[in-house]
Amino acid sequence: MGTHRVMRQDDNGNRFVVAKDLDPAEARRLAAEFEARGHKQMYWVEADGQARPEAADGTVRNA
Repeated sequence: MGTHRVMRQDDNGNRFVVAKDLDPAEARRLAAEFEARGHKQMYWVEADGQARPEAADGTVRNA
């Protein structure tokens, strides 16, 4: 299954790793928690080696 990371994109389009080495469920939970705070930043989950980001709810976003 591999590890996952939570990513964030700020208002200027800069992307950052928020957390890494998480199991998929924990990564989705953390991304959803950040998304629920209502900030302008966008959060998503990426699996190691994954080309397209996964939304906090587990759906794959078109990147």
